[in-house]
Amino acid sequence: MKDAFRTLAAPASAKLVRQRSRFIALLEPIASAEAVRVRLSHIRRTYHDASHCCSAFRLVADPAPSGVSDDDGEPAGSAGIPILLQLEGARLENVLGVVVRYFGGVKLGVGGLARAYSDAIAAALAGASIVERTVTIELVVRFPLEVNAGVMSAIHHHEAKILDIRYDTEGQAVVALAPSRAEAFRRSVTEGTGAQARMEVRS
Repeated sequence: MKDAFRTLAAPASAKLVRQRSRFIALLEPIASAEAVRVRLSHIRRTYHDASHCCSAFRLVADPAPSGVSDDDGEPAGSAGIPILLQLEGARLENVLGVVVRYFGGVKLGVGGLARAYSDAIAAALAGASIVERTVTIELVVRFPLEVNAGVMSAIHHHEAKILDIRYDTEGQAVVALAPSRAEAFRRSVTEGTGAQARMEVRS
């Protein structure tokens, strides 16, 4: 998993008209496939009288972003893929793009549709605020008290942030660090404690 990614700071939208068909582009930051399902359901209810509600989304994934598109009844490849290509071109992740179409009575053809859906999302992207989000994972480290120094040394060396630490019959530290540092951190803790520490990812 990467240590940072580009995404939307807030929702954005735009509208355009082609041959009397109206296109409403909506962009939203999202965090999961389930969040996409919920938002699409809400958007479809809001625009229940629209001809089509085409979409694409990209989620942070390992090793590369995952992308999914939906033509929602438009000719194959004429709507969802152009939306997805715009999101990819903007290098955005954890983002949902939706274009709602109200048919105006004139057929645009596959090429015309692809340009219209692409242009609608491009217009929304032009007005969007983009931010970079850092990614961290949280690890729970449990260890005998006598190897505390080895654990603390690994935490300091790998710039892990201590979220919680407590000492009882054994020590327990909850740390957050960049994904790229996780495996090296695990090795350092194992070596520094003589393999006496136990680690797990906190869900």
